[in-house]
Amino acid sequence: MKTRLTVLAALLLSTQLAVAAPAAPAESHALPPGIAWQHGDVDAAFAQARASNKPVFLYWGAVWCPPCNQVKATIFNRQDFIERTRQFIPVYLDGDSPGAQKLGAQFKVRGYPTMILFKPDGTEITRLPGEVDGERYLRTLQLGLAAARPVKALLAAALAGDKLSGADWQLLADYSWDSDQGQIIAEDKVAVTLQGLARAVPAAETATALRLQLKALAATAGDEKAPVLDKDAARKALLAVLADPALSRANFDILVNSAADIASYLTVPGADRLTFVSHWNEALLRLQSDKTLSTADRLSALGSRLALARLADPKGVLPTALVADVRREVADADTRTTNGYERQSVISSAAWLLGEAGLDKESDALLTAELKRSHSSYYHMLSLASNARKRGDKATAVDWSEKAWNSSEGPATRLQWGVGYVSSAIDLVPGEEARIEKAATQVVAEVANTQNAFYERSRRSLERLVGKLKGWNKGNAHQASVKRISQGLETVCDKLPAGDVQKPVCQGLLDSLKG
Repeated sequence: MKTRLTVLAALLLSTQLAVAAPAAPAESHALPPGIAWQHGDVDAAFAQARASNKPVFLYWGAVWCPPCNQVKATIFNRQDFIERTRQFIPVYLDGDSPGAQKLGAQFKVRGYPTMILFKPDGTEITRLPGEVDGERYLRTLQLGLAAARPVKALLAAALAGDKLSGADWQLLADYSWDSDQGQIIAEDKVAVTLQGLARAVPAAETATALRLQLKALAATAGDEKAPVLDKDAARKALLAVLADPALSRANFDILVNSAADIASYLTVPGADRLTFVSHWNEALLRLQSDKTLSTADRLSALGSRLALARLADPKGVLPTALVADVRREVADADTRTTNGYERQSVISSAAWLLGEAGLDKESDALLTAELKRSHSSYYHMLSLASNARKRGDKATAVDWSEKAWNSSEGPATRLQWGVGYVSSAIDLVPGEEARIEKAATQVVAEVANTQNAFYERSRRSLERLVGKLKGWNKGNAHQASVKRISQGLETVCDKLPAGDVQKPVCQGLLDSLKG
């Protein structure tokens, strides 16, 4: 194995086990039991950490978020993870809790979920990857707990050519680069940074070297401005990984999540692409059938098969066998997934798969049935809106978007969903001026009663709202409505204290809307 990995690493350089849990009640928003979470009080968590000289584990999430629920179902309910929490102070920061968005801006967390390990003094050690299986996650967590230096320092040392231990390299390889948010490297420098790490990692660190090089390839494929890799060498190495069940399983998250991007990057339309895609499809078939992976991960492998089929033949009809696979796997996933957390993730993925396979009615039926079971049904309503929009049913799409907003809970979520509804109405039924004005006015009115509405995700939602309204009002087409909405936002700005850093943000949005 070591020799094989070394060869693969050289080629590229030249360029969960989920533990079953009792079913959670559909209405439950709570985290799985057994962990002494600090809920939202980050200051108290750090005070406790300093007193006990333990690290802090910060989990930033939302009750509706499918990946968050996947983490709850496959990591947070594991007995070995629960036991590991005795080594640190766990704090849960829900995006809708008071002050959460301000703390989100402070810690540079945006996407749900983000999980960070801190030293007691607040120094960030590492960000943990939520898309991997439980075994790799726990290994990464333990490496972070034992790390002498934080990832930021390790990155600087690695790029400077300093000698790092195998554990240091592994921590870099499994760092959550997708959720870094510019914390240790500028967002537009991730691909080139991973390329640098891939060149610097010692060949002797075979498994870690391969993983870093695969991550560099995936990041490069998704970044048009990244330096070009040696594509011939990358193809040869990747084909070897795809042919090896152990290597493809060890790196399933990359092979599944980046399949279409990498295949598109490394090949051109034609016979070579078809051959390349066929090899990738064989690996995905193994992963789709791998019972050591979670149901959501196995559905993701099937989703990548769909993506590769579209890439190989963009204008063609999906193979009948593939569509049958989607039907069968979705039905099986629906039947066997009883955990309330996991269903939030699995049903979202399953409905999307049905839609991608052209089975829109079946997707709608699955989502509609789930509305009564889900603890956050408003998320599935957005999927129903998306389905309707895709098939050109504008009225139904806007109606489902409105229902999703009306059903949503929590200030940040309601703001995000409300802006989504306004945006949908502007896109699909722009002539319904009264409807759009009423919704936008209510969104702004709720902002007035929302703590820290001009931070992080909530600020981004408001920026989107202003942008959509400005586009809708092009040529002063809806000037009277936008003027009344502006007056509501002006009232919000006026109520903010003079020294509040949110005030200039609010004023900037208002000026933009008026202009």
